[in-house]
Amino acid sequence: MKKTMSRNRRSPAKGRGAPKNVNDYLARIPEPARGTLKNIRAAIRSAAPQGAIEILSYGIPAFRHKKVLVWYAAFANHCSLFPTSSVIREFRKELRGFTTSKGTIQFPTNKPMPAALIRKLVRERVAQIEGKKMR
Repeated sequence: MKKTMSRNRRSPAKGRGAPKNVNDYLARIPEPARGTLKNIRAAIRSAAPQGAIEILSYGIPAFRHKKVLVWYAAFANHCSLFPTSSVIREFRKELRGFTTSKGTIQFPTNKPMPAALIRKLVRERVAQIEGKKMR
């Protein structure tokens, strides 16, 4: 059963014009969301293929390898990972307990961040892009 998304979708990083790069985006995020987002970023980076680059896409950070692997962003009370709907469907059992929607997973800023799960999600997304079935 899917949980609904929170109504507060505005990212704190968008309040002062568009960020120029990922570091500019991160610098605009207040704590504790900045720390959570940095942990998400590190987990993504550790699972992304060598040579994957960070970009801003739709005004939020993303990692790209051939195409966008995942997006991630900070909001008022949570940080979100956008790994695509197919990855969320594939991991629906492991994502129980997290607020999800079709293409988004929310991680509360006041709880430990599941780095191992994020790495698995990213590896699945890489496998999809490479045309390999992982699970």
